[in-house]
Amino acid sequence: MTEQKILYLSRADVETVNVPMKEIIDLLEKAFLEKGNGRVEMPPKPGIHTMPDAFIHAMPAYIPSMRSAGIKWVSGYPENFKRGLPYISGLMILNDVETGIPYAVMDCAWITAMRTGAASALSARYLARPDSETAGILACGVQGRTNLEALACLFPIKRIYAYDVLPEVQEKFIAKMTGKFGFEILGVKDPKQAVVDSDLVVTSGPILKHPTPVIEKDWLRPGAYASAVDFDSYWTGEALAQTDRISTDDHSQFQYYKSVGYFQQTPTPYADLGELVAGLKPGRIDEKERTLAINLGLAMDDMAVAPTIYQRAKEKGLGVELPL
Repeated sequence: MTEQKILYLSRADVETVNVPMKEIIDLLEKAFLEKGNGRVEMPPKPGIHTMPDAFIHAMPAYIPSMRSAGIKWVSGYPENFKRGLPYISGLMILNDVETGIPYAVMDCAWITAMRTGAASALSARYLARPDSETAGILACGVQGRTNLEALACLFPIKRIYAYDVLPEVQEKFIAKMTGKFGFEILGVKDPKQAVVDSDLVVTSGPILKHPTPVIEKDWLRPGAYASAVDFDSYWTGEALAQTDRISTDDHSQFQYYKSVGYFQQTPTPYADLGELVAGLKPGRIDEKERTLAINLGLAMDDMAVAPTIYQRAKEKGLGVELPL
């Protein structure tokens, strides 16, 4: 019998591959087109919860057209920053679609960060005004950075308003993103300042079942688009009710989260991202609409990206082969 091996890719290996954000957006668009046409297998993600507001989730998916099958085992622990540890950590396993044999294990943190930003930008492609020039980033950690990077791939962004409850995180964000993109980035001391003058708004704090939201009615201006990466943790019920169109990435997953206590004041989304990409539901139809994407994070996002990471890593000679 032939010896079976897997390729192990550390976080450093995955980051070295460094698939460009624009390519990740394109990979997600292909995957969501498949989802919109009913050609993705993705069961609901089960999870365990060892601490308040923390999760460890199993996320399987199969995208036949991309010959991608596997699972992500990922955790999110909001209090980890106090220990000097990342909020998100975990591993991904890829399986051969013809034999089922696993052929790769890789760190999931970089892929999770990048594909989440890419999903926000992909939603914005259908729901935001193409001429959007200003962006407000509320919570300036990893997701604040990757969401801005993704939006910058698709929109002519000129000015950023950055807000974080931790001044040092805000300052690091401004320094890093100014150096990377050359945007005009203004640090603000109040969340309202990051919202009211922005065409594009991203909220990316911790996901909380019982949040204390701060974004109020009339803050999001007519014609603006927002991505609530943190579910609805930043948004009051009045602000959510004022939006004209709310999308998500998966209707059944949204309803599941609602059934366990999230989204208690959030209107039901009119479309999911697969329906938008496949043209089954309209995107923005009016320049004055307030639009909001609540993407929950899908296993197929990861499976859309991971095979490319694997192939590029093999080409670069990265990783360590291990016997099964």
